[in-house]
Amino acid sequence: MNTQEKLQIILSAVIGAAAVAGCAFFHPAAGIVAAAACLIYAAIAAFFRAKRHDTIRQLCDDTSRILRGAEQISLNSFDEGELSILASEIRKMTVQIREQNRALQQEKTFLKEAMEDMSHQLRTPLTSMMLLIEIMRSPELSRQQTAETLQEMLALLTRMQWLIETLLNLSRLDAGAVRLQSDDIPCSRLLRDALEPLSVALELKNITTEIRNADDPVLKGDLPYLTEAIGNILKNCMEHTPEGGSITIAVSDNAIYTGICITDSGAGIAQEDLPHIFERFYRGSEFSKNGYGIGLSYARKIVTAMHGSLQCRNAEPHGAQFDLRMYKTVV
Repeated sequence: MNTQEKLQIILSAVIGAAAVAGCAFFHPAAGIVAAAACLIYAAIAAFFRAKRHDTIRQLCDDTSRILRGAEQISLNSFDEGELSILASEIRKMTVQIREQNRALQQEKTFLKEAMEDMSHQLRTPLTSMMLLIEIMRSPELSRQQTAETLQEMLALLTRMQWLIETLLNLSRLDAGAVRLQSDDIPCSRLLRDALEPLSVALELKNITTEIRNADDPVLKGDLPYLTEAIGNILKNCMEHTPEGGSITIAVSDNAIYTGICITDSGAGIAQEDLPHIFERFYRGSEFSKNGYGIGLSYARKIVTAMHGSLQCRNAEPHGAQFDLRMYKTVV
Protein backbone atom coordinates (compact mmCIF):
# COMPACT_ATOMS: atom_id res chain seq x y z
CA MET A 1 0.00 0.00 0.00
CA ASN A 2 1.49 3.33 -1.03
CA THR A 3 1.40 6.65 0.83
CA GLN A 4 -1.42 8.05 -1.27
CA GLU A 5 -3.69 5.10 -0.51
CA LYS A 6 -2.86 5.31 3.23
CA LEU A 7 -3.75 9.01 3.22
CA GLN A 8 -7.00 8.27 1.37
CA ILE A 9 -7.98 5.60 3.95
CA ILE A 10 -7.17 7.90 6.90
CA LEU A 11 -9.19 10.76 5.41
CA SER A 12 -12.11 8.42 4.65
CA ALA A 13 -12.01 7.05 8.22
CA VAL A 14 -11.95 10.54 9.74
CA ILE A 15 -14.81 11.74 7.54
CA GLY A 16 -16.81 8.53 8.29
CA ALA A 17 -16.22 8.88 12.04
CA ALA A 18 -17.32 12.50 11.92
CA ALA A 19 -20.45 11.55 9.99
CA VAL A 20 -21.32 8.77 12.44
CA ALA A 21 -20.74 11.08 15.42
CA GLY A 22 -22.90 13.79 13.88
CA CYS A 23 -25.74 11.35 13.14
CA ALA A 24 -25.51 9.83 16.66
CA PHE A 25 -25.70 13.31 18.17
CA PHE A 26 -29.14 13.81 16.68
CA HIS A 27 -30.36 10.20 17.17
CA PRO A 28 -28.61 6.98 18.22
CA ALA A 29 -30.40 4.96 15.52
CA ALA A 30 -29.16 7.38 12.86
CA GLY A 31 -25.62 6.91 14.16
CA ILE A 32 -25.94 3.12 13.83
CA VAL A 33 -27.24 3.41 10.25
CA ALA A 34 -24.40 5.79 9.34
CA ALA A 35 -21.83 3.43 10.89
CA ALA A 36 -23.27 0.49 8.93
CA ALA A 37 -23.20 2.52 5.71
CA CYS A 38 -19.57 3.47 6.34
CA LEU A 39 -18.61 -0.16 6.95
CA ILE A 40 -20.37 -1.30 3.77
CA TYR A 41 -18.65 1.46 1.78
CA ALA A 42 -15.30 0.51 3.31
CA ALA A 43 -15.81 -3.17 2.39
CA ILE A 44 -16.79 -2.32 -1.20
CA ALA A 45 -13.83 0.05 -1.55
CA ALA A 46 -11.45 -2.60 -0.15
CA PHE A 47 -12.82 -5.19 -2.60
CA PHE A 48 -12.31 -2.99 -5.66
CA ARG A 49 -8.93 -1.84 -4.35
CA ALA A 50 -7.79 -5.46 -4.02
CA LYS A 51 -9.12 -6.24 -7.51
CA ARG A 52 -7.28 -3.23 -8.93
CA HIS A 53 -4.07 -4.34 -7.19
CA ASP A 54 -4.44 -7.82 -8.72
CA THR A 55 -4.88 -6.27 -12.17
CA ILE A 56 -1.81 -4.07 -11.73
CA ARG A 57 0.18 -7.07 -10.49
CA GLN A 58 -0.90 -9.04 -13.57
CA LEU A 59 0.12 -6.15 -15.82
CA CYS A 60 3.52 -5.98 -14.09
CA ASP A 61 3.99 -9.74 -14.48
CA ASP A 62 3.15 -9.55 -18.19
CA THR A 63 5.59 -6.66 -18.61
CA SER A 64 8.32 -8.63 -16.85
CA ARG A 65 7.73 -11.62 -19.13
CA ILE A 66 7.96 -9.33 -22.15
CA LEU A 67 11.28 -7.96 -20.91
CA ARG A 68 12.53 -11.54 -20.50
CA GLY A 69 11.77 -12.21 -24.16
CA ALA A 70 8.34 -13.85 -24.06
CA GLU A 71 6.59 -13.65 -27.43
CA GLN A 72 2.99 -14.71 -26.71
CA ILE A 73 1.83 -12.14 -24.16
CA SER A 74 -1.68 -10.71 -24.47
CA LEU A 75 -2.49 -7.34 -22.94
CA ASN A 76 -6.07 -7.22 -24.17
CA SER A 77 -7.78 -8.39 -20.93
CA PHE A 78 -7.68 -5.01 -19.20
CA ASP A 79 -11.05 -3.34 -19.72
CA GLU A 80 -10.73 -0.77 -16.95
CA GLY A 81 -10.28 2.85 -18.01
CA GLU A 82 -6.83 3.97 -16.90
CA LEU A 83 -5.34 0.48 -16.87
CA SER A 84 -6.72 -0.21 -20.33
CA ILE A 85 -4.97 2.90 -21.63
CA LEU A 86 -1.76 1.89 -19.87
CA ALA A 87 -1.94 -1.64 -21.28
CA SER A 88 -2.53 -0.24 -24.77
CA GLU A 89 0.54 1.97 -24.51
CA ILE A 90 2.65 -0.93 -23.23
CA ARG A 91 1.39 -3.05 -26.12
CA LYS A 92 2.43 -0.36 -28.61
CA MET A 93 5.81 -0.01 -26.93
CA THR A 94 6.28 -3.79 -27.02
CA VAL A 95 5.58 -3.94 -30.76
CA GLN A 96 7.96 -1.05 -31.40
CA ILE A 97 10.73 -2.58 -29.28
CA ARG A 98 10.35 -5.92 -31.03
CA GLU A 99 10.54 -4.25 -34.45
CA GLN A 100 13.63 -2.30 -33.39
CA ASN A 101 15.23 -5.45 -32.01
CA ARG A 102 14.46 -7.30 -35.23
CA ALA A 103 15.97 -4.45 -37.26
CA LEU A 104 19.06 -4.43 -35.03
CA GLN A 105 19.49 -8.15 -35.47
CA GLN A 106 19.19 -7.81 -39.23
CA GLU A 107 21.69 -4.95 -39.22
CA LYS A 108 24.04 -6.99 -37.06
CA THR A 109 23.80 -9.90 -39.48
CA PHE A 110 24.32 -7.57 -42.44
CA LEU A 111 27.39 -5.97 -40.84
CA LYS A 112 28.84 -9.38 -40.06
CA GLU A 113 28.34 -10.55 -43.64
CA ALA A 114 29.63 -7.23 -44.99
CA MET A 115 32.80 -7.48 -42.91
CA GLU A 116 33.34 -11.03 -44.12
CA ASP A 117 32.84 -9.94 -47.73
CA MET A 118 35.16 -6.95 -47.28
CA SER A 119 37.89 -9.10 -45.76
CA HIS A 120 37.52 -11.57 -48.60
CA GLN A 121 37.60 -8.84 -51.23
CA LEU A 122 40.74 -7.32 -49.74
CA ARG A 123 42.43 -10.64 -49.02
CA THR A 124 42.41 -11.67 -52.69
CA PRO A 125 44.42 -8.71 -54.07
CA LEU A 126 46.67 -8.72 -51.00
CA THR A 127 47.53 -12.37 -51.61
CA SER A 128 48.24 -11.59 -55.26
CA MET A 129 50.49 -8.70 -54.27
CA MET A 130 52.45 -10.89 -51.85
CA LEU A 131 53.02 -13.39 -54.65
CA LEU A 132 54.14 -10.61 -56.98
CA ILE A 133 56.57 -9.33 -54.34
CA GLU A 134 58.05 -12.82 -54.04
CA ILE A 135 58.45 -12.91 -57.82
CA MET A 136 60.22 -9.53 -57.81
CA ARG A 137 62.73 -10.79 -55.26
CA SER A 138 64.08 -13.19 -57.86
CA PRO A 139 67.47 -12.00 -59.19
CA GLU A 140 66.74 -13.55 -62.57
CA LEU A 141 63.81 -11.21 -63.25
CA SER A 142 64.36 -9.05 -66.33
CA ARG A 143 63.67 -5.32 -66.43
CA GLN A 144 60.63 -5.83 -68.62
CA GLN A 145 59.23 -8.47 -66.28
CA THR A 146 59.84 -6.15 -63.32
CA ALA A 147 57.96 -3.35 -65.07
CA GLU A 148 55.05 -5.67 -65.88
CA THR A 149 54.93 -6.91 -62.28
CA LEU A 150 54.95 -3.36 -60.94
CA GLN A 151 52.15 -2.43 -63.35
CA GLU A 152 50.09 -5.37 -62.12
CA MET A 153 50.70 -4.37 -58.49
CA LEU A 154 49.64 -0.80 -59.28
CA ALA A 155 46.41 -2.09 -60.80
CA LEU A 156 45.71 -4.18 -57.68
CA LEU A 157 46.41 -1.19 -55.41
CA THR A 158 44.12 1.00 -57.51
CA ARG A 159 41.27 -1.51 -57.20
CA MET A 160 41.81 -1.77 -53.44
CA GLN A 161 41.82 2.01 -53.09
CA TRP A 162 38.57 2.27 -55.06
CA LEU A 163 36.99 -0.44 -52.91
CA ILE A 164 37.95 1.23 -49.62
CA GLU A 165 36.89 4.72 -50.75
CA THR A 166 33.56 3.42 -52.06
CA LEU A 167 32.84 1.56 -48.82
CA LEU A 168 33.66 4.68 -46.80
CA ASN A 169 31.35 6.80 -48.96
CA LEU A 170 28.60 4.19 -48.66
CA SER A 171 28.97 4.21 -44.89
CA ARG A 172 28.74 8.01 -44.82
CA LEU A 173 25.56 7.92 -46.92
CA ASP A 174 24.05 5.21 -44.71
CA ALA A 175 24.84 7.26 -41.60
CA GLY A 176 23.35 10.43 -43.10
CA ALA A 177 26.69 12.21 -42.73
CA VAL A 178 26.67 13.54 -46.30
CA ARG A 179 24.95 16.79 -47.15
CA LEU A 180 24.04 16.51 -50.82
CA GLN A 181 23.71 19.69 -52.84
CA SER A 182 20.84 20.56 -55.17
CA ASP A 183 22.48 22.45 -58.02
CA ASP A 184 21.37 22.94 -61.61
CA ILE A 185 23.39 20.50 -63.71
CA PRO A 186 23.27 20.39 -67.54
CA CYS A 187 23.10 16.77 -68.65
CA SER A 188 25.86 17.35 -71.22
CA ARG A 189 28.30 18.34 -68.49
CA LEU A 190 27.22 15.47 -66.23
CA LEU A 191 27.76 12.87 -68.97
CA ARG A 192 31.05 14.43 -70.08
CA ASP A 193 32.43 14.32 -66.54
CA ALA A 194 31.24 10.72 -66.05
CA LEU A 195 32.76 9.48 -69.34
CA GLU A 196 36.11 11.24 -69.02
CA PRO A 197 37.79 8.77 -66.57
CA LEU A 198 36.71 5.86 -68.82
CA SER A 199 37.78 7.33 -72.16
CA VAL A 200 41.10 5.46 -72.37
CA ALA A 201 39.60 2.10 -71.34
CA LEU A 202 36.74 2.56 -73.82
CA GLU A 203 39.22 3.32 -76.58
CA LEU A 204 41.37 0.29 -75.75
CA LYS A 205 38.30 -1.96 -76.03
CA ASN A 206 37.15 -0.12 -79.17
CA ILE A 207 33.76 0.56 -77.58
CA THR A 208 31.82 3.42 -79.14
CA THR A 209 29.56 5.69 -77.09
CA GLU A 210 26.52 7.38 -78.58
CA ILE A 211 24.86 10.22 -76.65
CA ARG A 212 21.32 11.25 -77.57
CA ASN A 213 20.85 14.54 -75.80
CA ALA A 214 19.16 16.90 -78.21
CA ASP A 215 17.64 19.41 -75.78
CA ASP A 216 20.35 19.13 -73.09
CA PRO A 217 17.93 19.42 -70.12
CA VAL A 218 19.04 20.63 -66.70
CA LEU A 219 18.49 18.48 -63.63
CA LYS A 220 18.96 19.21 -59.94
CA GLY A 221 21.48 17.28 -57.87
CA ASP A 222 24.98 17.05 -56.49
CA LEU A 223 27.39 17.05 -59.45
CA PRO A 224 30.34 15.12 -57.91
CA TYR A 225 28.14 12.36 -56.47
CA LEU A 226 25.91 12.05 -59.56
CA THR A 227 29.02 11.94 -61.74
CA GLU A 228 30.33 9.06 -59.63
CA ALA A 229 27.00 7.22 -59.79
CA ILE A 230 26.74 7.46 -63.58
CA GLY A 231 30.45 6.65 -63.87
CA ASN A 232 29.90 3.41 -61.95
CA ILE A 233 27.02 2.47 -64.26
CA LEU A 234 29.10 3.23 -67.36
CA LYS A 235 32.05 1.29 -65.93
CA ASN A 236 29.80 -1.70 -65.33
CA CYS A 237 28.45 -1.49 -68.88
CA MET A 238 31.98 -1.21 -70.29
CA GLU A 239 33.18 -4.28 -68.38
CA HIS A 240 30.34 -6.37 -69.79
CA THR A 241 30.48 -5.09 -73.37
CA PRO A 242 32.68 -7.07 -75.77
CA GLU A 243 35.41 -5.40 -77.83
CA GLY A 244 33.96 -3.44 -80.71
CA GLY A 245 30.63 -3.05 -78.91
CA SER A 246 28.71 0.11 -78.10
CA ILE A 247 27.11 2.00 -75.23
CA THR A 248 24.12 4.25 -75.89
CA ILE A 249 23.12 7.09 -73.53
CA ALA A 250 19.66 8.55 -74.16
CA VAL A 251 18.52 11.65 -72.26
CA SER A 252 14.82 12.44 -71.92
CA ASP A 253 12.91 15.19 -70.17
CA ASN A 254 9.28 15.73 -69.21
CA ALA A 255 7.25 17.55 -66.58
CA ILE A 256 7.85 14.83 -63.97
CA TYR A 257 11.49 13.80 -64.31
CA THR A 258 14.72 13.99 -66.29
CA GLY A 259 15.78 10.53 -67.43
CA ILE A 260 19.14 9.07 -68.46
CA CYS A 261 18.89 5.62 -70.06
CA ILE A 262 22.20 3.77 -70.53
CA THR A 263 22.20 0.65 -72.75
CA ASP A 264 25.15 -1.57 -73.63
CA SER A 265 25.51 -4.20 -76.36
CA GLY A 266 26.68 -6.96 -74.06
CA ALA A 267 25.05 -10.30 -73.32
CA GLY A 268 22.69 -8.84 -70.72
CA ILE A 269 21.97 -10.00 -67.19
CA ALA A 270 20.83 -13.45 -66.13
CA GLN A 271 17.24 -13.48 -64.94
CA GLU A 272 18.25 -14.88 -61.55
CA ASP A 273 20.66 -11.96 -61.07
CA LEU A 274 18.29 -9.13 -62.02
CA PRO A 275 16.44 -8.89 -58.66
CA HIS A 276 19.77 -8.68 -56.79
CA ILE A 277 21.84 -6.51 -59.10
CA PHE A 278 21.79 -3.50 -56.74
CA GLU A 279 22.42 -5.49 -53.57
CA ARG A 280 25.67 -4.71 -51.80
CA PHE A 281 28.39 -7.35 -52.32
CA TYR A 282 26.09 -9.38 -54.56
CA ARG A 283 28.06 -11.29 -57.15
CA GLY A 284 26.03 -13.23 -59.67
CA SER A 285 27.00 -16.28 -61.65
CA GLU A 286 28.38 -14.32 -64.60
CA PHE A 287 27.42 -10.65 -64.44
CA SER A 288 29.50 -9.67 -61.39
CA LYS A 289 32.27 -12.26 -61.47
CA ASN A 290 34.95 -9.62 -62.15
CA GLY A 291 33.70 -6.94 -59.78
CA TYR A 292 33.31 -6.29 -56.08
CA GLY A 293 29.53 -6.06 -56.09
CA ILE A 294 29.28 -2.54 -54.64
CA GLY A 295 29.55 -0.18 -57.64
CA LEU A 296 25.90 -0.45 -58.64
CA SER A 297 24.77 -0.50 -55.02
CA TYR A 298 26.66 2.74 -54.46
CA ALA A 299 25.15 4.28 -57.61
CA ARG A 300 21.59 3.52 -56.52
CA LYS A 301 22.31 4.78 -52.99
CA ILE A 302 23.42 8.13 -54.40
CA VAL A 303 20.44 8.42 -56.75
CA THR A 304 17.85 7.52 -54.12
CA ALA A 305 19.47 9.93 -51.64
CA MET A 306 18.62 12.66 -54.18
CA HIS A 307 15.01 11.39 -54.43
CA GLY A 308 15.63 9.74 -57.80
CA SER A 309 15.28 6.14 -58.98
CA LEU A 310 17.56 3.66 -60.71
CA GLN A 311 16.23 0.51 -62.35
CA CYS A 312 17.84 -2.20 -64.44
CA ARG A 313 16.46 -4.54 -67.09
CA ASN A 314 17.56 -6.42 -70.20
CA ALA A 315 17.34 -4.62 -73.53
CA GLU A 316 16.12 -6.08 -76.80
CA PRO A 317 17.61 -8.00 -78.54
CA HIS A 318 20.46 -8.15 -75.99
CA GLY A 319 22.37 -6.03 -73.53
CA ALA A 320 21.76 -4.43 -70.14
CA GLN A 321 19.77 -1.22 -69.73
CA PHE A 322 19.92 1.14 -66.75
CA ASP A 323 17.11 3.65 -66.36
CA LEU A 324 18.00 6.61 -64.10
CA ARG A 325 15.32 9.18 -63.30
CA MET A 326 15.77 12.42 -61.36
CA TYR A 327 12.34 13.69 -60.33
CA LYS A 328 11.53 17.39 -60.41
CA THR A 329 9.18 17.24 -57.43
CA VAL A 330 9.25 15.04 -54.34
CA VAL A 331 5.89 13.46 -53.52
